[in-house]
Amino acid sequence: MNEELTTKQKIRDQALNLFSTKGFESVSVAEIASAVGIKAPSLYKHYASKQKILEAIVEEMNNRYHQYVSSMQMDGSHASKDVPLFLNIDEERLIEMGKGMFLFFLHDEYTKQFRKLLTIEQFHNPELGEMLKQQYMIEPLLYQEVIFGQLVHTQFFKSLDSQITALHFYAPLRLLIELCDVEPTKEAEALVMLERHIRQFNQLYRLESKC
Repeated sequence: MNEELTTKQKIRDQALNLFSTKGFESVSVAEIASAVGIKAPSLYKHYASKQKILEAIVEEMNNRYHQYVSSMQMDGSHASKDVPLFLNIDEERLIEMGKGMFLFFLHDEYTKQFRKLLTIEQFHNPELGEMLKQQYMIEPLLYQEVIFGQLVHTQFFKSLDSQITALHFYAPLRLLIELCDVEPTKEAEALVMLERHIRQFNQLYRLESKC
């Protein structure tokens, strides 16, 4: 790995660490440079602005996510590509995948710090507030709405409102992640609750002939 790439990575990583503790607006380019051990003019050789550093952080976070879902043989972004997986999945595998995704979002350093950054800035920075809404609310619900809509269409799930079904499935996961962000000692308890949630969700929505 060449020195240019290493320095760019250090800038990106140190910036995310600072952003996640102080917020995007409160951190200066000079502060990021100091954390890396370089001067501010040197930082501009790698990134033209603080906004460009943020874009690099988002790109790296997305890369990590796609690497993880690929390891589970999922697309993770385009629900239509993942429908066949959920048509042929048993409850134990669904629980395993649910726990794996939960732990990824809770412990992947980039994802965890970026979520904290968006939480800090959601009331101050409209762009980052919109990013929080899209990445952790709108997009997951739309993805799951398509999945559940197809499960209804193939008579795998009961013929109910797929948008509300998606909300029923996703909201507890989101809540449990936030709970563990605030109180990390709740992780083991949250994993047990997550499993109970998935089992009860299956009982409520899955057609008996498909169990």
